[in-house]
Amino acid sequence: MLTYMRPILLATLVAGGLIAADKYPSPRFADPRRTERLEAALPRIDAIMRAYAGEKKIPGMVWGVVIDNRLAHVGAFGVRDRVSNAPVTNGTAFRIASMTKSFTALAVLKLRDEGKLSLDDAVAKWIPQFARMELPTRDTPPLSIRQLLSHSAGFPEDNPWGDRQLSATDAKLDEWLNAGIPFSTPPGTRYEYSNYAFGLLGRVVTKAAGMPYEKYVRQEILSKLHMDETTFEFSDVPAARRATGYRLKPDGTYQEEPPLPHGVFGSMGGLLTTATDLGKYVAFHLSAWPARDDVDTGPVRRSSVREMAHLWTPANLTARSAAGVLQASEAGYGFGLRVSSDCRFAHIVGHGGGLPGFGSYMAWLPEYGVGMFAMATLTYSGPAEPISQAWDEMVKTGALRKRELPPTPLQTLMRDHILNLWKHWDDAEANSIASGNLFLDEPIEQRRMEIARLKEEVGECSRAGSVLPENWLRGQFNMNCANGAVGVFFTLAPTQPPAVQHLAFQKLASEDVRIGAPTGLPAGVACTQ
Repeated sequence: MLTYMRPILLATLVAGGLIAADKYPSPRFADPRRTERLEAALPRIDAIMRAYAGEKKIPGMVWGVVIDNRLAHVGAFGVRDRVSNAPVTNGTAFRIASMTKSFTALAVLKLRDEGKLSLDDAVAKWIPQFARMELPTRDTPPLSIRQLLSHSAGFPEDNPWGDRQLSATDAKLDEWLNAGIPFSTPPGTRYEYSNYAFGLLGRVVTKAAGMPYEKYVRQEILSKLHMDETTFEFSDVPAARRATGYRLKPDGTYQEEPPLPHGVFGSMGGLLTTATDLGKYVAFHLSAWPARDDVDTGPVRRSSVREMAHLWTPANLTARSAAGVLQASEAGYGFGLRVSSDCRFAHIVGHGGGLPGFGSYMAWLPEYGVGMFAMATLTYSGPAEPISQAWDEMVKTGALRKRELPPTPLQTLMRDHILNLWKHWDDAEANSIASGNLFLDEPIEQRRMEIARLKEEVGECSRAGSVLPENWLRGQFNMNCANGAVGVFFTLAPTQPPAVQHLAFQKLASEDVRIGAPTGLPAGVACTQ
């Protein structure tokens, strides 16, 4: 038993290197067969995607599954055009429309990281017309780049109009800007999707980078991700690799949609890409998780990629899914990406795309290391619904689990001290690990008595599991006892060394406890009735 516990505890921390070494471990996947088990869902996923394409009468569609930063599978349906009837392949180029917005956001964040702009810069710094633009109220602050990125600039939703402006020229944009922009809501107060905002971001990138937006994206993002089959202009793609877009008319026949030429609004929806390249792109985003010490090797910092996937502008809270299933969800916008959570997954990131002739969707689950995308040759046919169903198929394999955070050495040390207190309470040892509030919130005598009462109720405890961290400073461990189980929950304070600010012992129903394994719902369990 330790006598002078505070000095010995601190000495243990320092001598063992626990303060500096591995105090912030990264979460990791526990199942060595994870990829193999997830891939068992691929045939069912293919069936879902083909059924969707057939039901929606899509002429041609391609989809891909990314697992652990690798394009694990590509599936295809139909033809790239209805004249040659050549099949869709992983090398067929589709226009991905608004999925381009995430590339624009990457470009802005890269320029921010390089010190060439600030997200809080007034838009007027880069687009002079904003300096004399009429704002909706006198107390409206100058519009910022951050607001353009997060669809919170107060511009009106403009999908019908914006989808036809892809080929607009710089002169046309200047004409619009000189005339002013009507606002639908006070800037900075709510979400409203704006293609115009991302068209303006293209001009910001051009000014800040000192080169055309398209050149900067190609040079600083596409080339560094080896996305060699991705471009802004239809004419850059050989006819033998280019998908033709169609509109389904009321009489059931198809009308070919002429490709929209690239223009100043390309930054909101102009890219064309292939399954091979889009797989690289989704893998790049997934590679930003978890936060870790590895050297950054991508074109944009991992922390900036994660910043894109934060929900900056809440949009809606719904009780039912698109399919009508009772399933609560929250959604909003990050920077160039949609961000949502539902009863299955706490963090879903992605974006859809739709233009005359095309529909696309990409999404990934950062904490689970998986992503999917699909591109189709039918107007506004973005396949979000079958991708959501694909997640359910992965859940059924039992392998779609979040990375597990290993306990820190400090958490393990605290567990050992707490076990000592459970076995043989000692005031000195208790005080040695307690922060100043612990025994002010509940006197030490009362805690000692409560533990004695609980020990009498549960009987002899045979073994204790390892710490199950909630984060680096909070966790629990469970004990198997003769008459049930006990969960021990503790939280460490923001002090050096961290001390215990909250400690609770709780009897648990045996069926709720898995010693040495996390408690709670498995991945993908929906809140449905």
